[in-house]
Amino acid sequence: MTISIRSVEKTFGRYPALNGVSLEIADGELLALLGPSGSGKTTLLRAISGLEFPEKGQILFDGRDMTYASAAARQVGFVFQQYALFRHMTLARNIAFGLDVRKGAAKPPKAEIDKRVDDLLNLVELPGLGERYPAQLSGGQRQRVALARALAVSPSVLLLDEPFGALDATVRKSLRKELRRIHDATGVTTIFVTHDQEEALELADRVAILNKGVIEQVGTPQEVHDRPVGAFVAGFVGEANRLEGAVSASHFLGGEITLPAPGAVDGPAVAFVRPHDLVRAPAGEESFFITTDRINLQGPVVRIEGRTPGGLRIEAAFERNSAEGLRSGDKLGLTAQKVYVFSA
Repeated sequence: MTISIRSVEKTFGRYPALNGVSLEIADGELLALLGPSGSGKTTLLRAISGLEFPEKGQILFDGRDMTYASAAARQVGFVFQQYALFRHMTLARNIAFGLDVRKGAAKPPKAEIDKRVDDLLNLVELPGLGERYPAQLSGGQRQRVALARALAVSPSVLLLDEPFGALDATVRKSLRKELRRIHDATGVTTIFVTHDQEEALELADRVAILNKGVIEQVGTPQEVHDRPVGAFVAGFVGEANRLEGAVSASHFLGGEITLPAPGAVDGPAVAFVRPHDLVRAPAGEESFFITTDRINLQGPVVRIEGRTPGGLRIEAAFERNSAEGLRSGDKLGLTAQKVYVFSA
């Protein structure tokens, strides 16, 4: 199933939740809608599902206009953050619910439904647990059941709204891998909403970044991280030191910091430097100096926190061998291997 979103607008009172959003989603793609709270990502997901209807624009499924079609007519599977499982039903009956409620010839035979349930329990790695009830499962297991229930009706599109938001960090990481595995096994076009950039970058084929009802950038995880098109994306995706200043003669000047800015337009600007793009500079080649406040070892990486003489806070990340002998309070010369500069 391909999905085309064309100039979609949706307001709530005076608040523009979606402001001329256009997006193409390929058949079989796993797409993340990433953005801060209030960016419009959940509203867009609900518009795709048929739970919300836009005031303007179109939503096409395989070229068919589904803008105002019901959720049932769209044949989508929806996984909510809070699972929404029926507590009085076994896992098997929860998974089978969408098939059990079908009428007439649309309802498969019981044996076929039972086999579908068993296949899905195996797919989500919960074999033999069909007779248990939701209260007997962990949060991660309940989320797997919710995913199986959404897949039971063979949806044309699978939609997930913050699917791992209610889970602890360890379980979230495990389920990310499971979702990717299940997506690859089923091939269903999948769209999920998240505000967790690590989740989006790890899972998705492409990421659409929303801000204030507008899509700022769409691209692969590497593209949105390494080639941000604007200041919002550069500051939101990945870690970055944000510097305010101006560009003059192909250099960014921010207080006591001077950084190369080839091709940047002269005038007020904002620069972003990722911690891992800062390196210790040989004497005489420093772009700027910091005094180290904190040195934090994180496996093979050493994270440095410090301040420039003018009090600007800077974070750097080195490989361990690059930080040997460094102590808190030391003066450290740095230079940037990559800088993102945008007109302010």
